[in-house]
This record gives sequence, C-alpha cells and structure tokens, in this order.
Amino acid sequence: MEARAHTGRLDELLHEVRRQMSRGAGADPRPVLDWLGRQIDAEVALVGGTGAVETSTARFPRQILPSLEPTLARLSGGQMAAAATESGALQVRLEALGPHAPRPVLVVAGTAAPTREAASLVSHAGSLIALLDRAQDADTTFRGYQHKARQLRFAVFSALLAGDLTLARRMTTGAVPALLDAARLRVYLLHCPPEDRDRLAQTYQDGSGYHGTGLMVHCPAFKEHLICLVADGAADGAADGSDDEPADESGGRFDGDPDTDPQDFADDPETALGQGAVLRRLVRDNPLYALGISSPYPLGATAEAYGQALHALAAARHTPERMAAYLGRTPLVPLLPHTEAGSWARALLRPLGSTPRATLDITRLAVTFPRSAVARLLDISRNTVSHHLSRVEATLGLDLGEVRTRAALDLAFCLTGGQPEGGFGSEGGLGPEGGSGSVGGLGAQGGRPVPTLEELFGTEPARAWAREFLRPLRDTRGRDLRTTLRAWIDANTDAQRTARHLGLSRNTVRAHLRAAEHLLSRDLLTTGSGIHDLVHALHITGLHPVD
Repeated sequence: MEARAHTGRLDELLHEVRRQMSRGAGADPRPVLDWLGRQIDAEVALVGGTGAVETSTARFPRQILPSLEPTLARLSGGQMAAAATESGALQVRLEALGPHAPRPVLVVAGTAAPTREAASLVSHAGSLIALLDRAQDADTTFRGYQHKARQLRFAVFSALLAGDLTLARRMTTGAVPALLDAARLRVYLLHCPPEDRDRLAQTYQDGSGYHGTGLMVHCPAFKEHLICLVADGAADGAADGSDDEPADESGGRFDGDPDTDPQDFADDPETALGQGAVLRRLVRDNPLYALGISSPYPLGATAEAYGQALHALAAARHTPERMAAYLGRTPLVPLLPHTEAGSWARALLRPLGSTPRATLDITRLAVTFPRSAVARLLDISRNTVSHHLSRVEATLGLDLGEVRTRAALDLAFCLTGGQPEGGFGSEGGLGPEGGSGSVGGLGAQGGRPVPTLEELFGTEPARAWAREFLRPLRDTRGRDLRTTLRAWIDANTDAQRTARHLGLSRNTVRAHLRAAEHLLSRDLLTTGSGIHDLVHALHITGLHPVD
C-alpha cells in the first residue's frame, strides 16, 4: 500500500510538470513546493545561488536562513550535494539542485526529521524543479536566439535595401545565407495576422537562422507584413524586370495561378520555386492571407523589388485569389529627359547639401511612408522623425505635409540617387534662397535656366506614360474613379474632405480608392507608396488633357 501511495504521489508530481510544460508560460516552482509541503507536513523554500529566497511555501521560517548561510554556500558552490541540520526546534534538510554553480538549494524545515519516503519525495521534487529550471533556461535561450536571428535577418534585408551587398555579407560572416549567392531575387510580401509572423518564420527556418535560399523578415513598420526574399532562378534576360509581365519561377511567365503545383516547376522543395509555392499555398489555405509578388531583380535592386511587391499586394487584396504578381510598367524616371531632369532635381535638393545623412535617410522614407511607420522602421520616436523633417522643411521652404510636395521630392531623390550635391550656386535652389518656393519654380544654374517640373512633364514620353498609367481606370463599371482620385489628391489624400467635395459618403470614396488600387496595381491606402505615381500621372494629364 505504501509503495502504491508513493507511486501516486510521483504521478501527481509528473502531472504538475506536464501542466507547466503545456501552458508555455515559463517554469513556476511554487506549485511543486506547495505540493511537497502538504505531502511531508513541512515548510519548503527554494534559495537561489545568491542566497536569496526565490519562492517558498506561505509559512516558511525565513529567520533560520542566516544560521544556514555557511551550509548554503557550500551546497551552492558544489562542495556538497545535500545536508541535514537543526535550527532551533526545526529539523532542516537541504539539497543542491542542478549541475552548475552557483546552484539553487531546496530547503525543507519541519518539526521532525523526514522519513525515508519523505526524503525520497524531497529528492524527486528537487529533481523536477531542476528540470523545470533547465527547461526555462532553454526556453529563454531559444527565445533569445530567435530574437537575434530575426534582428540579423532584418539587418541583411536593410543592407540589401540600401544596395550594399558587401555589408550584407560582412554581417553574416561564418554563416552567409544562400540568398546572397543568388544572381537575382523576388520579394514575396505576405499579408497575415501579426501573431502568425513568428510562427511562420520559425516553421520554415533552417539551422542557421535563415530560410534555405530565402529570408523571412518581420516588417517593423507594418505589423501585418512578412517580407519574404526568395532567390530566383529565372533566365538572365528577365533580370531587369522590364517585361510587361514578370517571369515565373522557372524562367517563363508567372500566370498567377494559385493552384500551381510546385512539382510543375522543380523537384527540390528547398529551391526558390518551392518557397514561392509554399507561400502561395499558405494564402490559398488561409482566407486572412494575401500575397504580392515582385518581378525578379538583382540583389542590389532589392528596394525596387520591395516596392513592386507592395503594389502587387495592394492589387492582390482585391482579387478572389488574394495573390497578384506585379504588372510591370515602365517607370516614369527613365522617360524624363536626362539632363534637364537631373538639373531640376539637383536644384531642388541643393539646399540639403550639408544636411546630416540621418536626416536625409529619414526624409527619403518619410516622403513615401507615414511618419509613424518610419519611426517603427528606424526604432526611433515619432517626435524625432518630425524634428528631422521640420529641419528639412525649413531648409527647403516646403511643406512635407502636402502630398504633391512629397511626390516631387521623392522624384528628385530618385533622379539623384538620394544624394544632394552642393556647389551649384545660390541661384539654383528652390525655397527661401531659390525664389519661387514651389517645387516647379525656375532658377538659374550657370546662366542656364533650370527647367520646371511642368516642362519635364510636357515631353511626349511623359505624356504617354501618364496615359498608359491611367488607362485601367476606364474599366470603372459606372464609377468615375478618375474624378474621385483627382479630388482625393486635391484634398491632400483626406477621404473625408474628398467626400464632402464630391457629395459622396466617406465609405464610397474609400471603395473608389480600393477599386483604383486594384486597377492601377498601386498601393494607395496601406503604405501609400503608390500615391506618387498617381500624383505625377494626374499632373501630366492635367497639363495635357486627354480622353
């Protein structure tokens, strides 16, 4: 009977361990101590390696600990495994737990010395507490590893965004991800519930903290985005992403078919194709997911691929399949007259020639993304972002709260590679020293007039680009989307003001904007990264109205 009772007690201990391990909330020795105290009619404490009580039963006599300090020190330091002593009228048993000094010590105090069965329960309880503690340490280490791996993946992504492949390789010395050996990549932008991102990144993570030939990166700015960089195996001829449609992952066209079997393209599930197929399957199986896919790009053009994926995701969220590949269209920048456009951009940015690099980096992000998103992306406060932008506004004499100003400034950054140049003379800039204070004003540079933005937009290639950009809006199903979009830009992207101006409800305006996102394949509402193209297209067609 005694053996059966002892076995039953051990089962209770194991049940407590199973309960703690299943809840995933960390080890808690207090329930084990309380259970042990009830079983042997004694008070129990767990004393940490520093000599302080970590937890104990409710009536443990802490006043006995000073007299036990020499014994506790020897047990904690590894000179002893167990000891029995007296403290006043109390019988005290001490057992060291774990293999590594300084060790915690289990202290049991009762009015009588423990029986053999009670001593056995103390040893079993101590062993289980040590196991729980080691499990807690392992879990803490695992979480720390996952956090550092996540930080490193984001650092690699940031270096790729900046086009610095050398930095990306340096920060991964000893464990260079296979992605960095690829000629090209695609960006798959997965929209999913924020709580799913950790699970997905861990599920597909390899032993080195990467994801085979790809990377899954938590977007710090938009908590619903998981950025997936996937090595691409398409033919070199499509690397510039200039085709009207992106190539599929085997080198042909990607038809956007969500039911495509990965085995149609490759046998190895670790290939880039397999990873893309996994992401498509996740979207197909989960109605809360959506996926935007870029064209293939060289690694040094990751920023362009990411921008494409943002636009593709905006379109994907309005399709039944919730997946879309980027519909390649020629960008505006290379269509503008090179010399004149460069002259305009340098004149606009000239006052920023002595601006700190950090301010320029923040400004480049803030002309595209909301300030709160920039703050999260750079891990700084929103007030810090606003401070840097105020400095730029004062320098340029412009209001960055105006969408047209942001669009023009972003265009200038694109034309100059984001690096303002000094030494153009005080006459060349815009703003307080440049004369008109508008983004399209005239100045003089070396005796030659600096072209206005309207003059750049007056060229036939720019007009053709604007017509092609806005052409999908003809499929409006009775809705005048172009009028809504123009009013929305005139209202500085304020949907409520737009609704009042047009005599529509705010919900109707939002519905028109979502429809335009799908038709234009541009992100207008989530990050706003597609608004600049819309601003330029409407500007051009406003200068040269067409049907």
